[in-house]
Amino acid sequence: MIQLGREITGDLTTAASREWFVTNGIGGYAAGTVAGLLTRRYHGLLIAALHPPLERTLLVTKLEETVLYNGEMFNLFTNQWADGSVEPQGYRYIEQFQLEGTVPCWHYACADTLLEKRVWMQKGENTTYVHYHLSRSSGPVALSIKALVNYRDHHSQTHTHQWQMQTQSVAQGVQITATDAAPPFYLLVSQGGLVTQHDWYQGFVLAREHYRGLDDQEDHLHITTVEVVLNPGDSLTVVASTQPHAHLDGATALLERHFYEETIRSERQITPAALPPWVEQLVLAADQFIVDRPVADAPEGKTVIAGYPWFGDWGRDTMISLPGLTLSTGRPRIARTIIRTFAQYLDQGMLPNVFPEVGKQPEYNTVDAILWYFEAIRLYMETTQDKGLLQELFPSLVQVIDWHRQGTRYQIHMAEDGLLYAGETGAQLTWMDVKIGDWVVTPRIGKPIEVNALWYNALRSMEQFAQQLGQPQHVYRDMAQRVLDGFQRFWQPTQGYCADVLDGPQEDDLTLRPNQIFAVSLPLVAGAMDAPALLTFEQQKAVVETCGRYLLTSYGLRSLSPDDPQYQSTYGGDQAQRDSRYHQGTVWGWLLGPYVQAHYHVYKDPEQALSLLTPMANHLQTHGLGSISEIFDGDPPFHPRGCFGQAWSVAEVLRAWMDIAPQRT
Repeated sequence: MIQLGREITGDLTTAASREWFVTNGIGGYAAGTVAGLLTRRYHGLLIAALHPPLERTLLVTKLEETVLYNGEMFNLFTNQWADGSVEPQGYRYIEQFQLEGTVPCWHYACADTLLEKRVWMQKGENTTYVHYHLSRSSGPVALSIKALVNYRDHHSQTHTHQWQMQTQSVAQGVQITATDAAPPFYLLVSQGGLVTQHDWYQGFVLAREHYRGLDDQEDHLHITTVEVVLNPGDSLTVVASTQPHAHLDGATALLERHFYEETIRSERQITPAALPPWVEQLVLAADQFIVDRPVADAPEGKTVIAGYPWFGDWGRDTMISLPGLTLSTGRPRIARTIIRTFAQYLDQGMLPNVFPEVGKQPEYNTVDAILWYFEAIRLYMETTQDKGLLQELFPSLVQVIDWHRQGTRYQIHMAEDGLLYAGETGAQLTWMDVKIGDWVVTPRIGKPIEVNALWYNALRSMEQFAQQLGQPQHVYRDMAQRVLDGFQRFWQPTQGYCADVLDGPQEDDLTLRPNQIFAVSLPLVAGAMDAPALLTFEQQKAVVETCGRYLLTSYGLRSLSPDDPQYQSTYGGDQAQRDSRYHQGTVWGWLLGPYVQAHYHVYKDPEQALSLLTPMANHLQTHGLGSISEIFDGDPPFHPRGCFGQAWSVAEVLRAWMDIAPQRT
C-alpha cells in the first residue's frame, strides 16, 4: 500500500515530510522521517513508556550507519546542523521505502550493494528492533553503526555536553545508566563488536519544532559504535530495550510481528480482497492506538492513545474512537475491556478528560466524554448482545443520568427545557477546548448542540438498555421527550442551519460550525430504530447541505465557516498562534466520518458517501505514513498538521467505510 521511490526519497524536503511510527501496545513508540532526518523532539528509536501508558521517555535517538564497500565509504544517515548545513546526505542512497504492514523498510543502494533496514517494536515491551539484511552484494560489506542516546521526557529537549552517562558491558551489548535515579536501558546486537564512546553531538536542527515556534535544536550522546562485516545474505539485529535479555533473533521476531498483524486482519473476518488496500492499512493503523492501562482491579485494562506523537489517553478521544478502532475491526473483546476499564474512573457522573503523567489525578473537565461512553456501549451492545456487561454497568449508568439531572461539576445539569447546560467562566468542557491564559478562544458556555444531541442519544440508549434488562424505561423516555421538545430551538430558519450554542452568558451563538452534524449522524438522534428524530428530515438535509457547502474539505470539516470574520486559513506559528487557530477554521479529520454517515442517512447513496472518503487513501502516503493526521489547513491544498497519527481520525474514517460499504448493491 505504501511504497515510495527515489522521486520521494531523493528529495530531502519531501522525504523529511513523510513520517513513520511504530508502537508497542503499552504507550511506547518509535518515530522518524523517511529521510532519516530528525525534525521533531518526538523522533527516536526507543521512546519508552516507563509507567504504561505514560511517562514516555526518549532513550535511544537514532542509529547512524556507514557502509564501507570496495574501498568506498557511504554514510547512510542524514543530519541538519545549527549552521544550516545538511551533512551527511544519506537520504540520497535510499532507493525505496515501504511499509510492510506497519513495519517501515528502507532499501539503501550503494554501488551494486543493496542493504535493507526494518524497524519495529515488540508487543508489550519497551523494545525496538532494527534489522539489517544484505540482500545484494558482490562481496563483503563493513557496516559501522553509531548509537545516539538520551534520557528525557519526550516533550522536552536536551542541551548539554557535560552530562556523563554510565556504561557497562553485558552479554552481546551494553547497559546504559543515564543518572543514579534512572532505570538502565540496553543496546544489544546479534553479532559484531561494540566500541564504547561518550561524545555529545550538539546542534541537531529540528525543523518541525521551528515551524511550531519552539526550541529547534538539541544535543544527543554518541554512546557506542557497532562494528560488523556482512557477507551477501547476512543479517544483523540491533535491539534497544529496557529489558536486559531481549530476544536477538531478528528474523524470528519479524515473523512474529507479521503474524501478529495477520491476526488483526483475520479478526475482521473479511478476506483481504474484500477491503481496498487503504482500508486494510487503516485496520492495522487502528491497532497502534490501543494500549494497556492496568488498574488495581483490572490489570488487563486497556485505553486509547489519542494521537502520536504527543498525546496520551483522553476520555473523550477514547470513547469517540472505540467503535472504529475495535468494533469495526472485529475486536469486540478489546472494546469490552476498554469500556470496563473506564467504568472504574466514573466520578460524579463524569469520565476523565485527560490522564496526566504518573502521580497525578485524572482531570474531569469534559462534558461530552461520558456521553460518548453511552454511544460506545450502545454500539458494543448492538454488535455483541452482551447482556452480562450491560447488567454490570447499568447501575453506574443510572447514577450518571441522575448526576446530570441533579447537577454535577461545572454547572453541568439538565435545564427546565430538558436540554443539558454546561460551563462556567474559565472552563472549556467541549471538544473545542482551547484556552490561552485567561482567553477562552471558543467560549461555549450554555447548551452546545453536539452535547445535547449526545444527551438525547444517551437517554434513548438508556431506554433501550432498561428494556433489554427488564428495568423501568419511562423515566428515560420522559426525559428524552423533554429534550426532543426543546431541541427545535437550535434550528435557525433564516440561516438554514442550527445554532452552535443556546442560552450562553451573552446570547445564542449562531456561528456556523460543524458540531450540528451529530444531530444527523447519530442514528438514535436522526430517527433510526423507532426513536423520534431531533430534526425534521428537511432540516437534516439542510444541515448536510450547509456543512457540505461551507465546511467540507477533502480531509474533514472546517471548524469554522470561511465566511466568518474569525476564520483562520492555516495552522502554524508559536503555541499561542496555533492554539488561536485550532478551532477557528482548521480542518479536523475525524469529522469526515460523521459527515459521511450523515450524507448517507440523508441521500441513501452509498457510492456517493464513500467517494467522500477517497482522498484519505492518498493522504495515507503523505504525513504519518499509513495513518491519518489530526488536523489540516482550512484552505487548499489542506496541508496536514498536528499529530501525524490521530486515533479518532483513523477510527471515524474506518467506521464510516465499514458501515456504508456493505450497503452497496
